[in-house]
Amino acid sequence: MRFTKIQGAGNDFILIENLDGSVDPGDYARLAARLCHRRLSIGADGLMVLEPPRGDGDVRMAFFNSDGSVGEMCGNGARCVSRCAVERGFGRGGEVRIETTAGLVTGKKVSERMYTVRLNDPTVIDRRRQVEARGVLYDCSYLELGDPGIPHCVVLCDGWREIPEDELREICREIRFYKGFPRGANVTFCRVDGENSVDARTFERGVEDFTLACGTGCGSTVTALTLRGLVSGVNTRITMPGGTLYVTVTVEGGSAHDILLTGPTTLVARGEILDEEL
Repeated sequence: MRFTKIQGAGNDFILIENLDGSVDPGDYARLAARLCHRRLSIGADGLMVLEPPRGDGDVRMAFFNSDGSVGEMCGNGARCVSRCAVERGFGRGGEVRIETTAGLVTGKKVSERMYTVRLNDPTVIDRRRQVEARGVLYDCSYLELGDPGIPHCVVLCDGWREIPEDELREICREIRFYKGFPRGANVTFCRVDGENSVDARTFERGVEDFTLACGTGCGSTVTALTLRGLVSGVNTRITMPGGTLYVTVTVEGGSAHDILLTGPTTLVARGEILDEEL
């Protein structure tokens, strides 16, 4: 089985093609859990499978987290898939429509390595919510992108960088399973650190740890901060441990749409999977 390893701002993925239906979709979860294990196999944040479209898209993306659970969509993953799909000749004019579990997203080539993806519009927005973790009340926003929605809890905390990493991880884990989030949530701690600039870190469900970047986390964070009037939402710079991404969002009243996520993609390797445990 051939694979491509690709990363976007440190969010890394294994991509396999199943355009001919030779791989049983029932095996995707098992493949993801095995292949994404960083010590036993190739290692990645998630597995993406390129499939034929079922509707109006040019291609379909099946996404699985590193623990084998289904992911509704992945923003940086969609940017990486956009690059691979455009280079394979899908779409036209450097644009490609990608079907995902959460709905149709559109990817666009900006330059050889820079790609923009239009994330799913929010279907749930709760601008202000307090969540308690380890005895502390945190000021949060809760959003779901797409349908079924990708759940995100955005925590506005100016001093998050001063919290020891292990302690921050436990805080995020507690919020991730907060009883008020019916399907759990990805958790992003953030602070506005300059004019139209945000510093953030995301604890991703399914990975169950921090990742170097989270595309839908970036989109949700900038959307929440724009709705609060803290950033412009126009080419807002958001810095994560793996690199810098840019988000533009259209906000009207209490709603938001057309969330555009732009950032780099990097091809890491192409090869053949020889994992004997499979």
